[in-house]
Amino acid sequence: MLQFRKSMTALAVLASACATFGGATAPASAQTTLKAVMNSDLKIVDPIWTTAYVQRAFGYMVWDVLFALDENYEVKPQMVDKWSVSDDKLTWTFTLREGLVWSDGKPVTGEDCIASIKRWGARDSMGQKMMASVAGFETVDGRTFRMKMKEPYGLVLQSLAKPSSNVAFMMPKKTADTDPFTQIKVEDVIGSGPFLFIAKEWKPGEKVVFLKNPTYKPRAEPPSGLAGAKLAKVDRIEWVWIPDVQTQVGALQNGEIDMLEAPSLDMLPLFAKDKNIKLFNYNKLGNQYAFRFNTLHKPFDNPKIRYAASVAFGQKPFLEATIGDPNYYQVCKPMFVCGTPLATEEGMQGILNQDAAKARAILKEAGYDGTPVVLMQSTDLGVLTNMAPVAKQQMEAAGFKVEMQSMDWQTLVGRRTKKEPPDKGGWNAFITGWAAADIFNPVMAGFFNASCDKAMFGWPCDQTIEKLRDQFAKETDPAKQKQIVVDLQKYWVEHPTHVNLGQYRQP
Repeated sequence: MLQFRKSMTALAVLASACATFGGATAPASAQTTLKAVMNSDLKIVDPIWTTAYVQRAFGYMVWDVLFALDENYEVKPQMVDKWSVSDDKLTWTFTLREGLVWSDGKPVTGEDCIASIKRWGARDSMGQKMMASVAGFETVDGRTFRMKMKEPYGLVLQSLAKPSSNVAFMMPKKTADTDPFTQIKVEDVIGSGPFLFIAKEWKPGEKVVFLKNPTYKPRAEPPSGLAGAKLAKVDRIEWVWIPDVQTQVGALQNGEIDMLEAPSLDMLPLFAKDKNIKLFNYNKLGNQYAFRFNTLHKPFDNPKIRYAASVAFGQKPFLEATIGDPNYYQVCKPMFVCGTPLATEEGMQGILNQDAAKARAILKEAGYDGTPVVLMQSTDLGVLTNMAPVAKQQMEAAGFKVEMQSMDWQTLVGRRTKKEPPDKGGWNAFITGWAAADIFNPVMAGFFNASCDKAMFGWPCDQTIEKLRDQFAKETDPAKQKQIVVDLQKYWVEHPTHVNLGQYRQP
């Protein structure tokens, strides 16, 4: 069962506040505005170029998808009207709904969708696996296109309906033809979703403005999860950026803003006592913290040194320093989220025990020469700020030399794409969080992608991991899938691409 992280929660809240799903509503007589503070400032408008969740939320505001997950986590059509697969499972045919247009008035075509799938498939972990089995595409008519496979692939619809970063958002061909590793231009943000991005009012560090999209055609079905009709009930949405927590609280209590996506956990008791404030928590499984290695440069080009870091870490100090309240965190070693079918402790007994002595011995065996670890720290996200100092403390206790460099999250998001050495503006490690919806299995989970240059930032290159991910993608028997995960996890322990630092929930 997939669960959505804090930005998914925000989307659900925004949906209930801003949209009637199914059935038209009369236009407001006066402009209605909703003001929200998201988890981060918006400085990038390309949700394919980055996996950051504020960009994902931006994507859902502006673009639509071919398929989406409903509230029961089943795949439902969104922009698609009908689809079929041939008896040999090698040809998928998709026909778009009638009347779909881009926000510039031009019709949405199969060519647009093909270009969008290709660009998404070049960057997303799950998309890359699907595209590896794709032989090619062809258009049938304006609204219909085909995807031809080299071999049967069992995760086609699940891939196109992937609910979280990266999401297969449909964009005009001109936009989707942008190199996948280059950000799209602001002027090319031409939407297919329920709101319009108003570029002339965008002030990074201050606010992002959206207006109701008059050209959007909703589905007829009622709302369900991320599926169903989407009809804006407010005329205008402003994402207002307020970095200071106390100022956020004051703005919410004074009615200057309507929603906080990621309220500070320190403030939850205060909010709970305020009859004018409603706390939402849709996320039962929560999110997983991850320490990400850059495998291109010393010292983490050596898997044994990465293994030493996973031995040095212990989850509870991270969770106590950042979340604090045990009602909102869970110590959990399994890589694929405690509480899900693929969660297993097998192979994990020797790591995440905060064993500095064992880690120091492994470092000595690995020949660690004192190369400093440039650890990027995000300072403006409450759920991340205290993570890097704990990592630095635990690593230094094990014999690592750590240079922590502080920056805001959007600067970190830009810097983590750089492959240059750490002393030339690159990096060695950073910490982030993933939603359960992003890491439910090894094909979805971006940090398990070990396909070298095609992998996510950190760029691990490991044929064994990729072979196991391929096996999982093509296996349909749940018991055999679980065994593949066990085999992968046992191998991954000594060849880690990242380290799981525990689970947490964000109201």
